[in-house]
Amino acid sequence: MRRGARDIAAFLAVWRTFVTDEQTAPTFAAPALDLTDTQSYAANPTGAQLDADRVSAWFGTNKVLDRVSLAMPPGTVTALIGPSGCGKSTFLRILNRMHELVPSAKLAGEVRLNGLDVYAPNQPITLTRKRIGMVFQKPNPFPAMSIGENVVAGLKLTGTKVGRSQRAALIEDCLRRASLWAEVKDRLGDAGGSLSGGQQQRLCIARSLAVRPDVLLMDEPCSALDPTSTRRIEETIAVLRNQVTIVIVTHNMQQAARVSQQCAFFLAEQGTPGRIVESGATKEVFENPRDPRTADYVHGRFG
Repeated sequence: MRRGARDIAAFLAVWRTFVTDEQTAPTFAAPALDLTDTQSYAANPTGAQLDADRVSAWFGTNKVLDRVSLAMPPGTVTALIGPSGCGKSTFLRILNRMHELVPSAKLAGEVRLNGLDVYAPNQPITLTRKRIGMVFQKPNPFPAMSIGENVVAGLKLTGTKVGRSQRAALIEDCLRRASLWAEVKDRLGDAGGSLSGGQQQRLCIARSLAVRPDVLLMDEPCSALDPTSTRRIEETIAVLRNQVTIVIVTHNMQQAARVSQQCAFFLAEQGTPGRIVESGATKEVFENPRDPRTADYVHGRFG
């Protein structure tokens, strides 16, 4: 299945989870994360601390990640870089429990949001994904829904009720934060599918922001876009990093250098699972890497 088709399938599966909430979390001995605090966004305007601790992952018997630990602080864009097949996107999906959507998937380790484990046994998946949003590689707005309806679509699924006046204000706020308001304010009733690819991706960002996440995960959000649309997405990321914690997967080294404050270099060598070779401040990783493999990758000598 092509990557874009997999993204759409994954999104629809997440959407069904919000509706049914029938999935069962893996068992981890950790306290439940309180995701019912509706004041979280106001109390944590720069996002939340997200930590992965010794995360390993399997698909069936194939181990794809080995003991990955990474701190992703609030107010920061963390870029995940590395060759294809080294586990970056798998790691990203583990952060908001999308890894569980694959029947053969297993994992070990912990993912903590503000110090509490999102895989705790009594932790609802829907509330985890409300706090940790996802933007996929291929834009996936609901094509038949209007632009405005797309923005607030997630509110119904999370049980959030807003009045008519609040709804209009929320749509404007999210579209402004996604750098899309000026382009669509006079056509909110038009179908989301009528927008250009870059506009659709920013609409998806606005939809993610409507439920007030603390963390926004982005899986190669610009890979299918033209340079102008890519620039607009990067400008949006620069604004949003002061509001939410952002983790982005990218194969574009120039983009990683432009948008992130810290990065982690993933690598899977000779059939071994993916792991982090080096992480740290983006400037240091790019200009003064500690590991020669990192230097080779960021300077384009392989990958």
